[in-house]
Amino acid sequence: MASQSASHVYVGVARWSNSGNVSGIFRQEIGSGRFEKLTKGLPDDVQVQAVTIHPNDPNLVYLATAQGPYRSTDKGDSWERLSLPDQDVQVWSMHVHPTRPRTLFAGTAPIAVYRSDDGGDNWRKMGDPGLPERVKMNFPCRVMRFAIGAQKPDDIFATLEVNGAMRSSDNGESWQDCSRDLVKLAEQPHLKSQIASDTDTEGMLDGHAICVSEASPGTVYLAVRMGLFESTDQGNSWRDMEVGRFSPLTYGRDIRVSPQDPRTFYACLSPAARSEDGSVYRSRDLGRTWQRFDHSVKANSTMMGVALHPKDADTVFATSRFGQVFGTTDGGKSWTETRLPEGCRDVYAIACA
Repeated sequence: MASQSASHVYVGVARWSNSGNVSGIFRQEIGSGRFEKLTKGLPDDVQVQAVTIHPNDPNLVYLATAQGPYRSTDKGDSWERLSLPDQDVQVWSMHVHPTRPRTLFAGTAPIAVYRSDDGGDNWRKMGDPGLPERVKMNFPCRVMRFAIGAQKPDDIFATLEVNGAMRSSDNGESWQDCSRDLVKLAEQPHLKSQIASDTDTEGMLDGHAICVSEASPGTVYLAVRMGLFESTDQGNSWRDMEVGRFSPLTYGRDIRVSPQDPRTFYACLSPAARSEDGSVYRSRDLGRTWQRFDHSVKANSTMMGVALHPKDADTVFATSRFGQVFGTTDGGKSWTETRLPEGCRDVYAIACA
């Protein structure tokens, strides 16, 4: 059982083939150096796409999985499935509202948003975003991440893989497209990318992470295949943050704001979705400049996610696609590496508290 006083890191693994790869949710007590697989109440083949720890209660952990949403009230020792109105959707993201601690959002594939106002016991499907289908991929488009600021608690942003971004100004009841300017940016030769569709706007619409900062209300930050971008007008227009000035790696997989300092950002950057390299970069000036943060880390695959401890600014964890988990508890001065079991090949999610 999990220690009620210790901090933990959780890593979620998805499996998308019949090759025998390992999937599931793994937990490590920080400092123990070992992971355990959590299974009680979960399907044997559960595919975990996101892990969310409640910001006010580290005992409450939520999983977004291909088999639906799950909740634990005991740090993952046991799990219960939560019932969405539609049972046949894959859940790709879950988010706890920053000022309404019993309000949660779930994002799915195909694109839909569900809201619970009672901690996950009951859910209601929000209005259909009605977005144009700009890119046809070999998988349904999905809601990858939400972002909500405490100063404007009814304004919600979401990023989509593969369809850019959208916003709500009424607590998720209705949604508007925020992707027209991303498509326009894709007219620039260095922002074109076409891998699995019939359009070279694919890369700019390949959204992975989105965040807002209380140090810059109204500004939205977005990580897509082509880099990091920001909008100062609620997603109506976007500007390239030009992270390539500071990093040879520009594929943006994750971007998060420090819980302790809203001017400090962390981002996962790699060469591509499937690669043999990846790093965590940090900005201390709202993304204007970036420095590599994980100096001694040697990732053997794409860096997929970064997790920031809600109370300890020196504790940061990150994971690669192939199951390397890197952690620091001294603000990046030193790092430890722990491997997930052999066979973990699609690691999408990491969280700690």
